[in-house]
Amino acid sequence: MLISHASDSPTVKKDSGYPEILRKIQLADLRAWVKHLSVPRHFLAQPEENLATAKYIAGLLESWGYPVSLQGEFYNVVSMPRTVRSPLILIGAHFDSVATTPGADDNASAVAALLGIAKAFAGHPLAKQIAFVSFNREEDGLLGSMDFVENFLLPNNISVACAHILEMVGYASSLPKSQAIPQGLPVRVSEVGDFLGVLGNRNSARQLNEVLTTAKAYAPGFKVIGLRVTLGLEKFFPVLLRSDHAPFWRAKIPAVRWKDTSEFRNRHYHSDTDLPETLDYDFLYTVTRLLAVTAARQCRQIAHEKNSRN
Repeated sequence: MLISHASDSPTVKKDSGYPEILRKIQLADLRAWVKHLSVPRHFLAQPEENLATAKYIAGLLESWGYPVSLQGEFYNVVSMPRTVRSPLILIGAHFDSVATTPGADDNASAVAALLGIAKAFAGHPLAKQIAFVSFNREEDGLLGSMDFVENFLLPNNISVACAHILEMVGYASSLPKSQAIPQGLPVRVSEVGDFLGVLGNRNSARQLNEVLTTAKAYAPGFKVIGLRVTLGLEKFFPVLLRSDHAPFWRAKIPAVRWKDTSEFRNRHYHSDTDLPETLDYDFLYTVTRLLAVTAARQCRQIAHEKNSRN
């Protein structure tokens, strides 16, 4: 396993073409979406709230001009480009919570980031290369994302250049010893929980590096730490497979998980105190902007590679 810091990444030339995307990402929107989404919404325990959440997300995406469907028996909220031009960049985040929590960080923060990016790309030409998916039943063994990959993505031969999976991206702390490490995981990181953690494996090493280089160029001073799992070692560390990136990894689809490290930093994890007021919205705002630029850069790279082959 290899730890990399964005600050140590190669320097890339900044593109001036992203302000029109970034200015659409508003801190007030992120706050409002987190507040609205933060109700217990487990698929089995709160079925009405769960379905209402799916419809709320779908309604927002539709209001920005995206085609939307509720996919599968767990009604994942799926927005694919009207004309699929593979390979796609996919932005994903689960919308359900455990039954006992309003789930502001887990996972309203991530859904808010997804919505912020979708709003920012609405009407932009690059949106033709981006898919947005909000999964259900992550809290029940990743059932929604497994269904999406196995029964939608693969049967339809949809190629994904990178799936960016957001899993709790709204909590940060500058206090000493606010960050822990999963027991048995052979890595060392800062004991201050003020960084974003991004995770990739051998099939997503290049995409993980793209996140880190983008962070250095477009979010200087924002701490981003990457963990690349080598040699298929993720199967020996279950903690690395606890989110919706895992079905993509099993299908050998490049996927990068974005996370504030959940219970290893956030004491409100899976608790009734996981409330909107506990989040760091500047942190969430920066994560959202960083992913927006990363997705835009990757879309342009895909287009460049296509043109080079033609």
